[in-house]
Amino acid sequence: MNWTRTAVAVVGTGTLWLGGSAVAVAQDGHRGTRGDPGGVQVLLNGAFDNRPGELIDIDVRGLRAASGATVTSPVFDRRVRLDPYEDPGAAGRGGGPGLHARPAVSTRARPGTYPLRVHAGGRVVAEEQVEIRAARRPEFRVGAKDDVLRPGEQLGVSYDDLYPGETGDSFAIASPLLPAAIPLVHDPRGIHWNNPRMFTALVSVPPDAKDGTYKVTLTAGGGRRVGEKPLVVRAARPGDGDYVGRARGPAFFSFEGRPETARAYGHRVPAGGTVNVLWRDAAPDPGEDDRLTATSPAFERPVPLRRDDSKASDGDDPRYYGPARVRVGLEPGRYPVTVISHHGRVKRTGILQITGRAVGALAAKAVGDDGPDPALIVAGTGAGLAVLAAGTGAVVLLVRRRGRATAH
Repeated sequence: MNWTRTAVAVVGTGTLWLGGSAVAVAQDGHRGTRGDPGGVQVLLNGAFDNRPGELIDIDVRGLRAASGATVTSPVFDRRVRLDPYEDPGAAGRGGGPGLHARPAVSTRARPGTYPLRVHAGGRVVAEEQVEIRAARRPEFRVGAKDDVLRPGEQLGVSYDDLYPGETGDSFAIASPLLPAAIPLVHDPRGIHWNNPRMFTALVSVPPDAKDGTYKVTLTAGGGRRVGEKPLVVRAARPGDGDYVGRARGPAFFSFEGRPETARAYGHRVPAGGTVNVLWRDAAPDPGEDDRLTATSPAFERPVPLRRDDSKASDGDDPRYYGPARVRVGLEPGRYPVTVISHHGRVKRTGILQITGRAVGALAAKAVGDDGPDPALIVAGTGAGLAVLAAGTGAVVLLVRRRGRATAH
């Protein structure tokens, strides 16, 4: 779309340029610049295969800022003034101070190759060529042609109406697939900087989108319908190249334990207790980190599974886990725990063994509370212990233990 061409030219008076003279040479900028860098250099970004209305970035180096340099070409409606810049890094061009302009090709320009000349001190100090192609009718795009989107994927939407007579700068898309209308905007710093009438948006397909073909409608200001495109959404299935069924789990480990100790079978937890649910996936879908949950008739509520970013998971498949509170008063037995991932493409169920009701403070421990639990310990007298109950041989102490409460 955009490319750069460089011309190096000789100027005949030492008051206009920076440095000494050079042999005139014009060449493709992608191959580097030959000749003495003391001459006037012209860099044209977007000078090849331009459409009427597109911008051409002109960068001139080797001329003094006070030279009053201008640019002329049959493709421009008027003479173009070159402005100095002092911060080449910010200007995005590099190579020292220079002169710059970004004019638009005339909407009346016809296809062909035209000269572009740089003027300073009453003479032409450098020359290049600009190539023009025919105008193109407005085009509305939704993703790639014949593309099939997966739930949760992103797609680019664009409306290019760089065509003589087209106006308006407010466009939006709407679809039954999307929760709300999405505006399309022009980004002058983006990859389409040279097309001032390119309007774009990046859209995410909802992760819970059902398979089907959806209509995407483009509207202009005032709700005027401009165009319409179909969008096909379909979750991957076994046999598809992007089907991912490499998940493992769910597995279980104690509230105070480590994920490395998780067991897929045989883990026991008392009713009213807490258990961690672990899930591993070699290739999670984009956005999966915020959507995974574990459900079970044994749990008080669905359990969000969060990605483990600790050092313990380095070099292993991504893993997710979260604490689940088992319902108080639940009958002992085997209960299913289910995790659904990859937008419904992967569903796995594990079995958790529920034992009798937890006793003491353990039954009252809240999910996510890793602080101390109180437990009353009744013990005999001993050295160094304060007597709390006078007149008896027994001592009642309030002891705080971190992690697990034990009743004696």
